[in-house]
Amino acid sequence: MPSNPLPALPDAPSGWEDVVGSIGPKVRVLRLERGMTLQQLARAAEVSTASVHKVERGDMVPTITTLLKIAGALGAPIRHFVEDDDTAPTAVLTRFADGIAVGPVTITGSPDRFRARGTVARLEPGEQRPGLRRAGETLLIVLEGRLDVEVAADRYEVAAGEALHFPSGLEHRCGNSSGAPVEVVAVDVPES
Repeated sequence: MPSNPLPALPDAPSGWEDVVGSIGPKVRVLRLERGMTLQQLARAAEVSTASVHKVERGDMVPTITTLLKIAGALGAPIRHFVEDDDTAPTAVLTRFADGIAVGPVTITGSPDRFRARGTVARLEPGEQRPGLRRAGETLLIVLEGRLDVEVAADRYEVAAGEALHFPSGLEHRCGNSSGAPVEVVAVDVPES
């Protein structure tokens, strides 16, 4: 008696390769944004460091369990890693002029699509802010006033209409020693 062949499987949704291929880069971007090492993420997710490394490089497609653990450790919903980015806008417009009096305002798009993260902030006279050290670059653009910046052992006075660009991994801090507010745009680009 001849055996019945297995029924044909339905075709996988088109574009699934792109979705699977984007998981690793999304994990890496979020890990770097949160200032975590591979080992720290692996420990928090309770998976091996080698597995996280392979996922980030695209050498391994994580199981749903592993992806759930990684997403939880990064504080991101699982959909962040598997949704197709085709519906996201090409560009992001942010109006920030009204918000800077109350604190830093994020002016860049979603980390799902963009590596750079930008904020606009207002520093009141005498205000000081330590910089976060991480792999990548920082670009400070002063819109109004004069910003005092210390990068490693060097000191800079960055006036309105000027910018300062430096590696974010260096010890750095910003402050306002003048008698007037300073408005500054800070753009951070993590290491790729």
